[in-house]
Amino acid sequence: MADRYLAFATGRVGARVVRRLGLPRPVALPRHRPGAPVAAGPVVLGRAEGGHAEKALRAVLESCDARVEEDSDRPAALVYDATGIASAAQLDQLRAFFQPRVRALATGGRVVVVGAAPEDAATVGEAAARRALDGFVRSLGKELRGGATAQLVLLAPGAERAESLESTLRFLLSARSAYVSGQTVRLAAHDPGAHPADWERPLAGRTALVTGAARGIGAAIAETLARDGARVLALDTPGQLEPLRALAARLGGAAVPLDITASDAGARLRERCAEQTGGAPDIVVHNAGITRDRTLGRMDADRWRSVLDVNLIAVERLTDALLPDLGAGARIVCTSSISGLAGNVGQTNYAASKAGLVGLVGALAPRVAERGITVNAVAPGFIETRMTAAVPAFVRQAGRRMNSLSQGGLPVDVAEAVSYLSAPASGAVNGQVLRVCGQALLGA
Repeated sequence: MADRYLAFATGRVGARVVRRLGLPRPVALPRHRPGAPVAAGPVVLGRAEGGHAEKALRAVLESCDARVEEDSDRPAALVYDATGIASAAQLDQLRAFFQPRVRALATGGRVVVVGAAPEDAATVGEAAARRALDGFVRSLGKELRGGATAQLVLLAPGAERAESLESTLRFLLSARSAYVSGQTVRLAAHDPGAHPADWERPLAGRTALVTGAARGIGAAIAETLARDGARVLALDTPGQLEPLRALAARLGGAAVPLDITASDAGARLRERCAEQTGGAPDIVVHNAGITRDRTLGRMDADRWRSVLDVNLIAVERLTDALLPDLGAGARIVCTSSISGLAGNVGQTNYAASKAGLVGLVGALAPRVAERGITVNAVAPGFIETRMTAAVPAFVRQAGRRMNSLSQGGLPVDVAEAVSYLSAPASGAVNGQVLRVCGQALLGA
């Protein structure tokens, strides 16, 4: 469903009206276009005293063909190496860098602060100063206007390398992350994985399995992974066979009709993947999900169990079946939800299932890390789909406006995040939940 308020607020007359009345002022967010530059303009790179990531950051920016300048009247991005901050007094350097520059940030601009992980600090004061970066970035993200976003990247010791940073920095600086803001991405010192020959097709030569692929977010994920070079195995229920086959044919992939709640679903999927790939897929995206909303006092057993069966139990079953065959460098991505992080009225079943996925990611990620496999999740907020179009109008408008970007996201926004986490070069990101919610005011 079209966002009429967004269309009105971005028009010439509407923009004046909403400004005068003090109403939310969303802007049309630029999305990724093949061939577009990573940074849409000059990047100003700053550094706190004692910072040790500037060299790697500069190398990545040069690799991205970004124009790095000491200062700019209209920067497209502000990137700051805060790894040298070791005390609360040194936090003054954040204000000194950002205060004179942040209001000049271009429409759709990017702020990326790179710091060191608090848990690796040598002293209590150092840990406090490092943790302060999180509050700074989240608050700054809520102050930015014009579709600009702010993110924090925390480095474990040994992750201050260009090869560890590049995939993440490319994602956060580009239009691929249009609906991601106020988030923290942690980079481990593990092997980040091979960099692609072509960053426009980072998944070339990979096979991706996407569940719930027939429509909505699942179809967008399948399309985006295919755009980025992957061959897609599109899975959905047998009842969705016609749109599933049409999608697979359009993408040059294969349709996999399967009831993932069946007791033998894991074995059948393993056989089908072996037929298509000779083994297991390189990327597994657990996207299939359903809602059966009711307040708990009115929740019958069928509604409760059907949601848990599809959203969580099937994910466990399919992962257990595929995991033994996954090769080094495989990627598993689950679609959680901010409902699983913050809760939602009438969704005890759905929120429990989506929170369960967060638990699965956190527990499984360290167990498979030694095999070079990563397990992560995306947590969408209000995304413009047929499901959200069916909610009451007032609730729908609240969902759209109650985030820092004052609008709903698009299915492609979730898909871009999934593609980033699926990339071979994103091996430094593991066990994390990336919210794709425009920095929702609840649960973000």
